[in-house]
Amino acid sequence: MRFTKEEAIDFIRENNVKFIRLAICDIFGRQKNISIMPTELETAFERGIAFDASAIQGFTDIGDPDLFLFPDPDTLTLLPWRPTQGRVVRFFCNIKYADGRPFELDTRYILQKAVLRAKNMGIRLSVGSECEFYLFKTDEEGEPTHIPLDNAGYMDVAPLDKGENIRREICLTLEEMGITPLSSHHEEGPGQNEIDFRYSDPLCSADDVITFRMVVEILAAKSGLYADFSPKPVKDKCGNGYHIDIAPIKIGAQITEESVADSFMAGILMRICEISLFLNPDKRSYERIGTYKAPKYITWAEDGRNNLMRVIPFDGKHKRVELRSPDSLANPYIALALIIHAGLDGIEEARSLCPPFDGNTEILKKLPASLKEAADYAANSEFVCRYIPEKILTEYSL
Repeated sequence: MRFTKEEAIDFIRENNVKFIRLAICDIFGRQKNISIMPTELETAFERGIAFDASAIQGFTDIGDPDLFLFPDPDTLTLLPWRPTQGRVVRFFCNIKYADGRPFELDTRYILQKAVLRAKNMGIRLSVGSECEFYLFKTDEEGEPTHIPLDNAGYMDVAPLDKGENIRREICLTLEEMGITPLSSHHEEGPGQNEIDFRYSDPLCSADDVITFRMVVEILAAKSGLYADFSPKPVKDKCGNGYHIDIAPIKIGAQITEESVADSFMAGILMRICEISLFLNPDKRSYERIGTYKAPKYITWAEDGRNNLMRVIPFDGKHKRVELRSPDSLANPYIALALIIHAGLDGIEEARSLCPPFDGNTEILKKLPASLKEAADYAANSEFVCRYIPEKILTEYSL
């Protein structure tokens, strides 16, 4: 549901809201928030709420001026697990300087700029996400163990699948928050689960991924479990992927080429090594790459889940592009921004798509095999430096 500032204020007044969470993400996609009272919301919309940005990794240094949170009224959502008396709502926020300039390290702003570029090119982007996670048991003190919730496999059902009830609760909670899951099921790993989202615009999709992670972690904890989004929670088992589907759709006269999806994918294939640091941002990410169905080679195909990219029909007329290398620790705002810019470069340059994978791996280029290799690619990339501030690149490369 979309809200104006006035409608958001009216909603809070009419629904007995007592606390408002103003949420942002740090450069690694970890959610942070400040709570304010409803009486402060108009001030937040008009002048912002100050916070100490030097206390958030990768933002500013001690001695730098405060930054300000400006709630985005479109992102208003009730938190269903909070009491109905004295309700709590959350807004995602834009981060700005005191003079109103956007904060350049705000990764939500980085994605907004990529979306604006696509719009100016006459391209509309529809994005879907597939997010995987493991559920582990906790000990008597509530600390996570290494014991998976179950030993079920792909699409198993109860009683083998012990995550059925919590997946249902997650889906129903997301639906209450305005996020419509498409499907949910047990994945291949023991205690591993997947929930897929409907297609939406890129910014909404990234917001939904952040919300999804929060909901999963909270509901798992309420059930006495621990939700693990790390890339390789169980050795010798499937890792957690964050598969990103994008349908680039030509809506303007600026682009004359009809095969926009092919050129979009060609642009991503060209830049994939340079952006892998941000799609796979942890040392453990590279334990997942090349294992089970996580891709190792830079390939595409009409099908085949071990390829880096797949091309799949979308809405009967257009193609959607599925990128399978990102994992669940990626910051979705940065990941989508770089994927979009790479694809748009491919469209602008009218890049031709290489032939699909034919089974011969001897001549194929590989994805980076380590965090250091990915960091080296990014550090030497004019493309990455064009869109990612130096401070973010430095923090990711540490």
